[in-house]
Amino acid sequence: MPSAIADDQYVLARRTKLARLREAGIDPFPPHFTRTHTNAEARCEFDDLVARGAIVTLSGRVTLLRTMGKATFAELRDGYDRFQAYLRVDGTGDDAYRLFLDTVDLADTIGVTGTLFTTRTGEKTLQATSWVMLSKALRPPPEKWHGLTDAEARYRRRHLDLISNAEARDVLRKRAAIVREVRRFLDDRGFIEVETPVLQGQHGGATARPFHTHHNALDRDLALRIALELYLKRLLIGGVDKVYEIGRVFRNEGISRKHNPEFTMLETYEAYADYRDVMAMVEALVSTVALNVLGTMVITVDGKDVDLTPPWPRRSLRQAILDESGIDYALHPTLEALDGAVRAAGLRVEPQKTRAQLIDQLLSTFVEPKIVNPIFLVDYPVDLSPFAKRKPGEADVVERFEAFAAGVEIGNAFTELNDPDDQYQRFLEQAKASVAGDEEAHVVDVDFVEAMQHGMPPAGGLGIGIDRLCAFLLDQPSLREVIAFPTLRAET
Repeated sequence: MPSAIADDQYVLARRTKLARLREAGIDPFPPHFTRTHTNAEARCEFDDLVARGAIVTLSGRVTLLRTMGKATFAELRDGYDRFQAYLRVDGTGDDAYRLFLDTVDLADTIGVTGTLFTTRTGEKTLQATSWVMLSKALRPPPEKWHGLTDAEARYRRRHLDLISNAEARDVLRKRAAIVREVRRFLDDRGFIEVETPVLQGQHGGATARPFHTHHNALDRDLALRIALELYLKRLLIGGVDKVYEIGRVFRNEGISRKHNPEFTMLETYEAYADYRDVMAMVEALVSTVALNVLGTMVITVDGKDVDLTPPWPRRSLRQAILDESGIDYALHPTLEALDGAVRAAGLRVEPQKTRAQLIDQLLSTFVEPKIVNPIFLVDYPVDLSPFAKRKPGEADVVERFEAFAAGVEIGNAFTELNDPDDQYQRFLEQAKASVAGDEEAHVVDVDFVEAMQHGMPPAGGLGIGIDRLCAFLLDQPSLREVIAFPTLRAET
């Protein structure tokens, strides 16, 4: 049984006012309300509405109350803007005004009808002739509208954070605008948006631990997808030459400012393209989205100016790690050899179970933090990229890039592997890694290999974490700021 909801003295006082409204024959939670303008529209059209003597109806949450005898100023905030309402006895009538004083609290949502005027202090204001309760708040607002200051409380009570924090509301709106612009960019380039299964018999498309569930009707164990890749590639095989999906993926991993167990991923696949073509698309995509949403290609991230204007420089991963750490991983073909070189150099990195993970650790420790302006790191070792196509003439290097800026990974892309025999061998190598203890190693997906045997065209593929892209463009220190409801530990 769920625990009972306790009413403290503040809730009980508001319940008394709730009962007073009902005793007066007023529904404190009416099913519908018609306003003539949003608060932002009233502010924008103010001069014209005043000139016409228009009757205006606004609504919003009460965020300020200031009573002076027979008159009260109330600030109303809707989802667009704030607007001041002015109520007085000779405007609404004595009974309505008295009911307002007796029943309205901060955080209530009300509707107000009247005409517009400007106060002596220059404040655009609606002078009320009537008002109506739209939703009686039974709990007071957080900390008198100063906002929740504890980050954990903000994420756990996101509705309160949004009520009191204009910046949090602005981040959500801009996130929506970023996703909208990403879609527009891809649609304009002829890509088709699709939806692929979230529940999969065999997870794949990335190296990560999945979440598992069970389908009762089919009596079948399933996994939540960790990537979008393998089903989108089946569409390439089926003749859909340009395809993308923006969808939730789920990885059973730790939580940090850069990681959330469920997140939104963009993946695109374009037939007859390679990773060079995808690089050009990524720098155009990110810079265009920034310009259309933020009005500039030069943004500020963590106090540093970041210029997104294309073209972005290209640099090999091997050279970048060598320059910043002194380690040439190509000279150390095994985990033991590379780990020994790292120790001999006196470098402090976390121990890893595979050579690929150790190379990635060198990248994240010594290279990423020094990057400010966007750059493509290209040409990765094959054991770090089980789905990328080998670089011609180089058996141990694949055509892969990652885009970084301000110490943040923006995107990851390959020239896609389309040789089914090569793909099968790489699956087998991943299986060996799994036996050796790598819990994130990719499973052998025979069904996907058989699909590839029907012929997959050469293609370039891209993955961009939408949450990371939004946090980067909006200069937010954590993914939790751009995810409406991030995953949290259970509340004690």
